[in-house]
Amino acid sequence: MARREDTKRIGLLAPSSSTTQEIEYRRILPVDISLHTARLVLRTVDPNATISIVEEIEQESRKLADADVDVIVLAATAPSSRKGIGYDRELIRRITDASGKPATTASTAMMQALEVLGARKIVIAAPWSDEVNRIAAAFIEASGVHVLAHRALGHVANLEIGLLDEATAFDLGCEVDQPDADAVMLACGNWRTQGIVDRLEATLGKPVVTTNQVTLWGALRTIGHTVPVPGWGNLLRTRL
Repeated sequence: MARREDTKRIGLLAPSSSTTQEIEYRRILPVDISLHTARLVLRTVDPNATISIVEEIEQESRKLADADVDVIVLAATAPSSRKGIGYDRELIRRITDASGKPATTASTAMMQALEVLGARKIVIAAPWSDEVNRIAAAFIEASGVHVLAHRALGHVANLEIGLLDEATAFDLGCEVDQPDADAVMLACGNWRTQGIVDRLEATLGKPVVTTNQVTLWGALRTIGHTVPVPGWGNLLRTRL
């Protein structure tokens, strides 16, 4: 008789041009949690593309539901914050209505993580443009967290972002940090960041949160996983 293994399943809605997210997720996930991916069309990280990416969100969410996933996550900060406060919740409703599954987004999990960490003032480092950074910062500010500064590398092509070395995240995180910041946000799911989070936290003496880290943290909390996941920053190590 066929039966489901004693595992949990995370359904990932990733940009179609993402080349790093599955890699980072699988590096972090406990062995009893599996990852299942669907893709939403996005080739460039610009304001128009971050709106159009969600046109297929119902269709792709239903496909993930076919795999009987336990949660569906939209692991993209810019698209889930694109239209301001409340937009992430709208996207969650669309995913859940289409799939019948619990859901979260990178922006939703980010704000929850900052609250749990007690971070009221942050700085943002990102590989995309200043324009996209301003949109993300406006969402965070409207949600009640002050953005002291933000810096961007200026990349538009998402495939280019996926080729950036992790050192770019470490260096930009150090550059943007300010003494009054409670935490540093490394935004963009296709930016390789996870390998430097512990080192950056040790260097700066404060929590560092990333798009993939907070999204995975939100997914793990949704499925009831409470075992610490060390090696990837304060959030996953102490706040599950």
